[in-house]
Amino acid sequence: MLISAAVCPYPPLMVTGIGRPGDVRIDDVRAACWSALDDLRSASPDVLVVVGPGESTADEASRSGSFAPYGVDLTVALPGDDPQAGPDLPLSVSVGAWLLQRDGWDGEVSAATVALDAADGDCVDLGRRLAGRADRVALLVMADGSPLRSDTTPQALRARARAYDTALADALRDGDPQRLLDLDAALAAEVGSPGRKALRVLAGAADDELFDAEVLYEDAPYGVGYLVGVWERHG
Repeated sequence: MLISAAVCPYPPLMVTGIGRPGDVRIDDVRAACWSALDDLRSASPDVLVVVGPGESTADEASRSGSFAPYGVDLTVALPGDDPQAGPDLPLSVSVGAWLLQRDGWDGEVSAATVALDAADGDCVDLGRRLAGRADRVALLVMADGSPLRSDTTPQALRARARAYDTALADALRDGDPQRLLDLDAALAAEVGSPGRKALRVLAGAADDELFDAEVLYEDAPYGVGYLVGVWERHG
């Protein structure tokens, strides 16, 4: 049963050594993510599953990843594991693993990935399977908004990107899984948002329950929509 969830973005800039030291914009994103993890910890889940976009859909993903493609010789692993040679976690879950490492998460953790071209129904089914792993399951969902929020994007497209990100934030703030399922697939594709499939996994895990919800961060500091939100099962 899903008892809680957090949604976080996954810019590589989040990782120490990639971003510019002292950049308060990314510091604010990190702070919101760690606050969301505090909320997950307070729910005392039996297992935490990190979910993010990847090349394929997998209930059990690799447990380590590398930031070498982003200029840093750093390998990360899910809590409880040592970084392994040949890591192949996608960026999304690698950033999630880094957040958990820095946060000192000490509970049971696993990872799952969802392909960007996965069928919508398959995303929901994956969420249901993940929610059935234990009596008390928490999800850390790594999902970015639109990357077309910068001033260099044509105004009309930028406005549509902002509209999509606003709809995504409103759906998270509402705490109703159906609102995530109703996100406009065509608009998400038009504005290049990679997060909709992972959010459908969350909706599948949440089923038809309602959640107390809060959005802790909503901005586009680098021209990409970033959201941090938390859900806690109502009652």
